[in-house]
Amino acid sequence: MRVGLVAGEASGDLLGAGLIAALRELVPDASFEGVAGPRMQAEGCVAWEEAEVLAVMGLVEPLREIPRLLRLRRELVRRWIDSPPDVFVGIDAPDFNLGLEKRLREGGIPTVHYVSPSVWAWRQRRVRKIARAADKVLCLFPFEKDFYDRHGVAAEFVGHPMAERLPANADRAAERRALGMDEEFVVAIMPGSRRGEVRRLGPVFAAAARLLTERYQSIGFVAPMANPATRRLFEDALQQAGLERRVRLLDSDAPKAIVAADCVLLASGTATLEAALLRRPMVAAYRLAPLTYWLVRLLRLFKIRYFTLPNQLTDEPLVPELLQRAANPQALADEVAALLDAPAERARIEAAFGSLRERLARGADSVAARAVLELARGGSR
Repeated sequence: MRVGLVAGEASGDLLGAGLIAALRELVPDASFEGVAGPRMQAEGCVAWEEAEVLAVMGLVEPLREIPRLLRLRRELVRRWIDSPPDVFVGIDAPDFNLGLEKRLREGGIPTVHYVSPSVWAWRQRRVRKIARAADKVLCLFPFEKDFYDRHGVAAEFVGHPMAERLPANADRAAERRALGMDEEFVVAIMPGSRRGEVRRLGPVFAAAARLLTERYQSIGFVAPMANPATRRLFEDALQQAGLERRVRLLDSDAPKAIVAADCVLLASGTATLEAALLRRPMVAAYRLAPLTYWLVRLLRLFKIRYFTLPNQLTDEPLVPELLQRAANPQALADEVAALLDAPAERARIEAAFGSLRERLARGADSVAARAVLELARGGSR
C-alpha cells in the first residue's frame, strides 16, 4: 500500500508520524511519500519537501508565498496523478491541502483531510469546499463531527493524540526542581510557534512579565521556544524589557514548562489545549496582522464567542482571552496576577480541566489509521 501525505508545520508532522506508525502496525509493508517533517521522516516517510514550507498563516500574510506554493501543488498533483497512491492524506494546512485533495480526488484517488479547519468558527462557507475535496474528514474534537454531520460531510471523531501523549499526573514540584526554580510563583510564557506570532506578542509578553516582577518579590519565568528563529526573536524582546536574566528559555520542552508553572501566559492555539490537558490555568492572547483583523471584522468571518479551544470544550469559559489591542502588557499582567492571587480559583480550574482528557483520549493514531486504511481499500466512499 502506498500513502501520499502532505503535513503542515510541526503539529502536522507529529500527527503524521503517529498515523504512519499506526498504519505500519496494520500494513507492515506500507510506503509513505510526500511533504513531511522530521518526525514523519523518522517513521519512514520519503520527503519530497519539508513540512515547514507550508508554515504560513493569516489572510494577507501568505499572499507573497502564493506563487511558490502553487508551483509545489502543481508538481504534487502531476506526480500523484501519474503514479497514484492508494490513498492521500492531507494533514492540516487546509489552504494548501484542500485544493490538492480536490484535484487528486477528481483523478480517482481517495482523499482524507486530517484535522478539520476551524470552519465551525469562521469562513463557514468553506464546508462546501471541504465536501468537494475530501472523501472523509478526521476530526480531533467532538463538536467538529457534529458540524459536519449537519452539513452532510463524511467525518469521524478520532480524538486528540495530545490527550494520550501528555502525562496524566504531572509533578509540579519535581519539574521546578529539575529546572532549578525555587520562586514562590512560576509563570510559563509561550508567545507562539511562528515568527509572526512572536513578533507581535513577544514584546507584549515580555513587558507584561516586567510588570509582574514589579508586583511580586518572588516570581520566576520559564519560556519554551518552538525553534531557533522564534527563540532569537523572543530573546530580543526580553533584552528590550530588561528581562534577559529573569526568564529561563528552553528549547521545546513545552510540557516541562507548563507543568512547572502556576499559570501560563500564551498565544492562542494548540498550546492552550496542551496547558488545559496538563491542568494549568492560563491567560490567552492573540494579535492578528492589522489588515487581517480588519478583514475578519469587515466580512464578519468569525462565528464563535470564544477563540481558545479549552473555552469551546468546557461548560464555562475558564481562560481569559485578550485579542488585538486588549492584549496589552498591563491587561495581561493583571489577568495573570488575578490567578496568582487566587489559589482556590486555580485549583477549581485545574479540576475542571481534568475532564478533558477523558473526552479526547480515544486512541487517535489507531482510529485515524483504521479510517485511512478502510478508504484505501475502497470503503466509505
